[in-house]
Amino acid sequence: MAYPPLRDYGVIGNDDRCALVSRQGSIDWCCFPHLESASAFARILDDERGGHFAVQPSGPSESSHRYADRTNVLETTFETRAGQATVTDFMPLRNGREHEDERFQQAIYRRLECDRGSVDFDVEFAPRFDYARTEPALERTENGVLAESGGPTDGDAAGTGDGPDEQLFWYAGDELEPAIELTESETTATGTVSLESGECCWTGVQYGGREPLSSIDRQETLDETKRYWREWVGRRDGGPESMPERWHEMVVRSELVLKLLIHHETGAIPAAATTSIPEAIGSDRTWDYRYNWIRDAKFAVQALHDTGHRQEARDYFDWFSAVARSDPAEIHPLYDLHGNTGEAIEEETLEHLSGYRETGPVRIGNAAAPQQQLDVYGTIVQAVYETVQFDAETTVADDEWVALRDIVDYVCAHWDERDAGIWEFRDERRHFLHSKLLCWVALDRGIALATENEFDAPLEKWREDREAVRDAIEVRGFSEEADSFVQHFETDEAIDATALLIPIYEFLPPEDDRVQATIDTVLERLATDDGLVVRFVDTDIRRDEEKAFLLCSFWLIDALVLSNRLERAEEYFENVLEYASPLGLYSEKMDPEDGQLLGNFPQAFSHLGLVNSVTYLARALEADGEVRPADFDPENVETLFRRGDSPEL
Repeated sequence: MAYPPLRDYGVIGNDDRCALVSRQGSIDWCCFPHLESASAFARILDDERGGHFAVQPSGPSESSHRYADRTNVLETTFETRAGQATVTDFMPLRNGREHEDERFQQAIYRRLECDRGSVDFDVEFAPRFDYARTEPALERTENGVLAESGGPTDGDAAGTGDGPDEQLFWYAGDELEPAIELTESETTATGTVSLESGECCWTGVQYGGREPLSSIDRQETLDETKRYWREWVGRRDGGPESMPERWHEMVVRSELVLKLLIHHETGAIPAAATTSIPEAIGSDRTWDYRYNWIRDAKFAVQALHDTGHRQEARDYFDWFSAVARSDPAEIHPLYDLHGNTGEAIEEETLEHLSGYRETGPVRIGNAAAPQQQLDVYGTIVQAVYETVQFDAETTVADDEWVALRDIVDYVCAHWDERDAGIWEFRDERRHFLHSKLLCWVALDRGIALATENEFDAPLEKWREDREAVRDAIEVRGFSEEADSFVQHFETDEAIDATALLIPIYEFLPPEDDRVQATIDTVLERLATDDGLVVRFVDTDIRRDEEKAFLLCSFWLIDALVLSNRLERAEEYFENVLEYASPLGLYSEKMDPEDGQLLGNFPQAFSHLGLVNSVTYLARALEADGEVRPADFDPENVETLFRRGDSPEL
């Protein structure tokens, strides 16, 4: 099998797990019981050894797919010479009540229906537990096949084989069960089914044993799952009121992607559903993104509030508030979805897997976790600041303020140190402008929170350090030679897209000459003609970027909107929309040459960026082209705080 392009994949899931389904009907990525668990299917990372669960017409066919309206239920339609059939894939959800079996959601349901004529389907069940480090043992059972984890794969010294036994049940049902055959190795099972017009059958997989999939009303579960997603989309508290209709569908899809990724117990949001999809084919830049990065907090809070999903925003607030209560020196850039770091996400290379399109290494865990990244502190304070102003029901408790005050004090003591930066350079520490900017944000928003709530804080010290950070950024971060803010203090040439955040974080007003010069430099040196933006060029740390980073493209759009350059912003936004997959999904990166999606998929950061850019654009269109902070009125701090302006106290 050739590796399908990422744009040929759809994603399904529920709460804390996801699966990627190709347009050819193959589930090529899925981890059980959690998104951060080891994979059961990983053909996307090795088409021979990774494992899959495929449902495909027996002969040649053409296929297309779509989501059922306002859901994460995927419908793939196959056209053959003899007829047409639709495969409906979903992970089960129920709205308002729990299933008595906690494994209810640890399943994938697949409904095969012949729409006209007749269609023969081949089904192949090839689970490979623990990232294909163990060979499964398959056994025929009533209505299907039960797979259990076994010993290490032949020749794989990395195979574990000593962990808890895993079970994955293939429900074949009455139609498929009689045709099931096991391969000679008894590690793969196959079956066939013939359907006439109007006929349908069900199949699927259940993690942890045969129940509840083999006994549940599957059609009722499909109906309830669709109802859940539609009610969730409609269950907005506020949100956009004047969004242009042409963007509505893409915003809804982005909302659904974000909800798909949110961990239902902790509120954490992983960066993506996958690991090790390369940033460029042939590159060794392959990372595990199934973790929550602290730096995503500001953009996540903004997007969730802008779309009216306040409960999810509150849950996320609770998650990063818990992180903030740690000793500031022990706050890490990323955590797993249950709040763990350190050994829990220690990086490991899986040598036995070849990688997507033979591009390895395949990594699990992430070595960036112990890095010093000073931007995380500003992100936490900014996220609290935005949550409080967006949501009148959320307040900062006394113990939360103590934790935030400790963070701001920590920034005072450490802002002038080198760190790894937002792009997590593994071998270099520099005075990165973005890190300094977020240190300024920590101080600025800390001052605002203390002033608004009359919290105890060393305001004089914080104001002094805030001005010191500002001076450092303005003096050492702006290059007259490049006519732009630069990547780090030790360069006059390196241009980095993070400089676009200067007006977004309100460090300087958009009309400032240096801000406008920086935007123009980004347009000239980092952006394509249609608005795709690479992260950096001319840095002495790593060779120039060639692939566009989609979030940076949305940052450019936001900066242009704030600069009242609305026509160009809208043009670029429409262009970036064209690069989404047919299902409206984005990965991390994009090849500007051929439009190929690259990097882990689907990427929360990209969809957060889309939602936030729509918000900026919609407000600008409503305001006849101008979106900018209100002038600061020192006698009305409370009103200012609610509006989200950054006070210069």
